Amino acid sequence: MGFRENLKDELTYSGMLVKELAARTGINKYTIDNYLSAHNCTPSVSAAVKIAGVLGVSVEYLVTGHELCREMGLESMNPEFRTLARALEPLPEVDRKIILKNALNLAEALKERV
Repeated sequence: MGFRENLKDELTYSGMLVKELAARTGINKYTIDNYLSAHNCTPSVSAAVKIAGVLGVSVEYLVTGHELCREMGLESMNPEFRTLARALEPLPEVDRKIILKNALNLAEALKERV
């Protein structure tokens, strides 16, 4: 996926509207709409940095969809993993361990199916 798709995903994940992103970055809403359109409009580096900062992700993640520099904070995870991590965080440690063990077993079973 490219910048457009990753930006759409991050906006959806954060629940942020384009007009809110525009206000928080100082980038014109019309310009952000162009980044989200099918016109393949790519932001400048400074605009991408502002957008990534507001969304709590790296520019690298917005451009590539993954984090190459291997920083393992939540901001470097894809949206699905962040959602899962945030859902598990408030649970007691014993419950998190049970869920993790079951998730790993399920992942192994699904890998064998492929």
